[in-house]
Amino acid sequence: MYTLPSVSVPGRRTVMAAALLGALVAPAFADSSVVISQVYGGGGNSGAKYKNDFIELFNRSATAVDITGWSVQYASATGTSWSVTKITKSTVLQPGQYYLVAEAAGSAGTDELPTADLSGTLALSATTGKVALVNSTTALSGAAPVAGTFVDLIGFGTAGYFEGSAAGTLSNTTAALRANAGCTDTDNNANDFVTSGAPTPRNTATALNVCGAPAQPPIVPTCPANLSLAYGINGSADLSATDTDGIVNSAVITSTAVPGISLLNFLAASAVGGTATANLSVASTVQAGTYPIAIKFGNDQGQEASCAISVSVAAPAAVSHSIPQIQGEGDTSPYAGTIQTTEGVVTAKVASGFFIQDEAGDGNPLTSDGLFVYTTAANIGTVQIGDRIRISGSIAEYTPTGATRSYTEMQSVTAITKLAGGISIAPTNIQLPFANLGQVEGMLVRFPQALTLSQLEYLGTRGEITLSSGRLEIASNHYRPGTTEAIAQAAANKINQIILDDGIFVTPTTIPYLGADGSLRAGDTVSNLTGVVDFGATGGGGAGFKLQPTIAPVFSQDNPRTDPPALAAGNIKVASANVLNYFTTFTDGTDVEGNTGQGCSLGSSVAKSNCRGADNLNEFNRQSAKIVGELKAINADVYGLMEIQNSGEYTVTKLVDLLNEAISPGTGLKTYAVVPKPAATGTDAIRVAMIYKPSSLTLVGGALTDADSINNRPPMAQTFQAANGAKFSLVVNHLKSKGSCPTDGSKDTDQGDSQSCWNATRVKQAQRLTGTFVPQVVSAAGDAKVLLIGDFNSYGYEDPIAAITATGFVNQLERYVRGGGNMPYSFVYNGEVGYLDHALASAALSPQVVDAAEWHNNADEPTVLDYNTDGKPEDKYTSAPYRASDHDPVVISLNLQAPYSDVSSSVKAVSSGLVYARLTGQWSGTLSITNTSGAAITGPLQIALNGLPSGVTLVNASGSHSGVPYLTANTSSLAAGATLTVTVNFTKTGTAAISYTPQVFSGTF
Repeated sequence: MYTLPSVSVPGRRTVMAAALLGALVAPAFADSSVVISQVYGGGGNSGAKYKNDFIELFNRSATAVDITGWSVQYASATGTSWSVTKITKSTVLQPGQYYLVAEAAGSAGTDELPTADLSGTLALSATTGKVALVNSTTALSGAAPVAGTFVDLIGFGTAGYFEGSAAGTLSNTTAALRANAGCTDTDNNANDFVTSGAPTPRNTATALNVCGAPAQPPIVPTCPANLSLAYGINGSADLSATDTDGIVNSAVITSTAVPGISLLNFLAASAVGGTATANLSVASTVQAGTYPIAIKFGNDQGQEASCAISVSVAAPAAVSHSIPQIQGEGDTSPYAGTIQTTEGVVTAKVASGFFIQDEAGDGNPLTSDGLFVYTTAANIGTVQIGDRIRISGSIAEYTPTGATRSYTEMQSVTAITKLAGGISIAPTNIQLPFANLGQVEGMLVRFPQALTLSQLEYLGTRGEITLSSGRLEIASNHYRPGTTEAIAQAAANKINQIILDDGIFVTPTTIPYLGADGSLRAGDTVSNLTGVVDFGATGGGGAGFKLQPTIAPVFSQDNPRTDPPALAAGNIKVASANVLNYFTTFTDGTDVEGNTGQGCSLGSSVAKSNCRGADNLNEFNRQSAKIVGELKAINADVYGLMEIQNSGEYTVTKLVDLLNEAISPGTGLKTYAVVPKPAATGTDAIRVAMIYKPSSLTLVGGALTDADSINNRPPMAQTFQAANGAKFSLVVNHLKSKGSCPTDGSKDTDQGDSQSCWNATRVKQAQRLTGTFVPQVVSAAGDAKVLLIGDFNSYGYEDPIAAITATGFVNQLERYVRGGGNMPYSFVYNGEVGYLDHALASAALSPQVVDAAEWHNNADEPTVLDYNTDGKPEDKYTSAPYRASDHDPVVISLNLQAPYSDVSSSVKAVSSGLVYARLTGQWSGTLSITNTSGAAITGPLQIALNGLPSGVTLVNASGSHSGVPYLTANTSSLAAGATLTVTVNFTKTGTAAISYTPQVFSGTF
């Protein structure tokens, strides 16, 4: 053993070599610019792919390298003499460029090399040897050439000279390929070269592979592995290719031509990242046999990518069971877990597979004639609508996450053979409600009836619309939970839904089905809907039956957008509006004033993660435009607001400022004002609030609240006085929500009665409201007229509402909406409707409520139309007041009666003479009031003495009204013809006679 001396070579690392068992280690070089990237010595040998040996070079540097006058040289594993192929032609390799040197040819091999950049005559060993890249044309010398005489070296197999360690042994079918497409160079042949791969020659025309640069995305073709046809049947396969950074612009068949097999209808990608399409056509004249077809796609960057399709023309496999037999009469297939061959006609294609249907069916309504085939995009491309196919695969029961049942489908397809084309399957007519859609799963069906759009929550994110026969009212909105009627209603709703899908199973790039006005509303209808019955995951979780349409649905706008409801006239209009998390501090940590690092309060914490509304100022402005538009359109005298940021008066004041500006732009007029908040507004990030018109109402006292621990969002009460002197108290509520269910096993868990979670807590809140807080409000107001509004998170007949109405409060939406022949609702959930937003009047106020209704500007609209900018395939936002919130506002008309009325025309007043008493210094007499109207007059009566002369005082006056003294006659009523008498006592100064004109009022001043 001996060691080569260490020497210093300019521009390179220290050169070291060692002999080990007769092997010599070549010097360790600094990273070479141009390297040997591939060596193949089996060319022309038995079993070889290529007819020639070759050596491939590669410029792995970031600059161009001139290799003119260089050479590649070869010596046997232990040889001392080197054969040379000179690079005499002027050659400059660009960064990432390959250079192919074809060497000696053999007598075997099947393929020619790609066009070589240089040809030589070196006869390389197929298994072992040494190859060097030299920056001259002078032949190297010796078994271990002196360091500095070559640029790069590979020793492979049993070679006695190499860099680091020798690369592995090669064969007629393998080459030594430098790793990372030529970029790796650690000066260790064993590490740098892979010797188990097939030869892959690359030349200067190959796409550049610049080391260290981001990898250029390749062309990605989509082709089926197989296309099978029965003899004498024509067929085709859909092919496609895409490139994220290029335009796929060509496609050709590169395999041996087969008469009758051709590439048709090529359509280049329209833009970078677009999809090019083509159709592989197989004529009916193609003879029986198997034909390997290769298709090469190219792009505008010089890249290429190929795919292979095995076209088979032969007799198909025999049918093992028909589709109805596979489906069976039960909810699961009797053949689940087995491999079956069946036959059917393709009725629809979707993103994840296609549907087939037995052409004749078995006439059994309990067995479906259809079947879904879950397979690859490539296999989908081999079938067309109307093809009759013979198909083999595994039968499986697919159960989506959250599903309560499974769906029979074929998976792991092994063979698809076209038997015929152009066959039409007549859709089966069905209707909702349908007891078990599993009996028609996979089948082509038609709904001849008009189906109602019941929910559009997931139209933008999933392309889904929930359909039903008529609107579906949640059972507890109409019946008490747990009753026979409620249970029947819930069961009927359950079998009266199907989801219209769009067949792509991802967020659509274009929102489907929207109308000319940019919307589509729950309550609209669609008729003669035709498609295949599918089953799968649905928006919001769970799973359900879907219809994948085969004919474009045509919708009828039977529930168009409306203006706010025109209510029966009163003198005060009240509205309840959920403003959907109206925050002036945003989830990005900024606020409406442009400050950064901000947060929202929740309990004792302040953080941006506590904020719930707009993500930023842009979203806030969009949200404000819709909410302000809604409030302006309703034009109420007082609003109760829910879901407004719990930030003192700041956020509600900002909303009022925007509303006033929208009403009177640039004038500074203040139509609305904020009702000052009560002492406690709760610990939640949101609170309730009130705004009102000072021109219509006057505040009586301050706002009250109930800070009991049961209320995380305490109610807010305020007493108002109308212009006619009438008073009433408004209480705004936001009870515990139905979501975020507890898991403690308490009564607040979902009891399965449609009231969802936290119902027990809401009942306690309702009982506290009517049992404790309302009496406090009535006492403070001195008036029993109370209106409860807000988001009670309870449907019309649920326990919390029953607890309130049991105390005498009257449900005004039941009275006027349902009483008027309509269904009351303010919210849509899971395709069902109901009202969570209420108007409940005390017994004293209810007679003065003249109308109530919801404005359906929100709940029926698709969520995708709201103010949010994130997570939408298209921005269909407008500032119109539709989808301002997820709740509809409730509007109530009050005709508040003045506390008194003038009944002077219904009575006759007679005064007695006055007697002067020297002891008291007073003039005394009586005044008799007789009811001349023919009907009883309600008491008490107030008798005002108008026109008393200056200096005259009514000593026994009960009070003064508008500067006039009056006497109160505390009688419950004055019957027709009856007379009551009151005493009058006066003092006077001066000489004027005592005179007056009586005026009689019914009621209380």
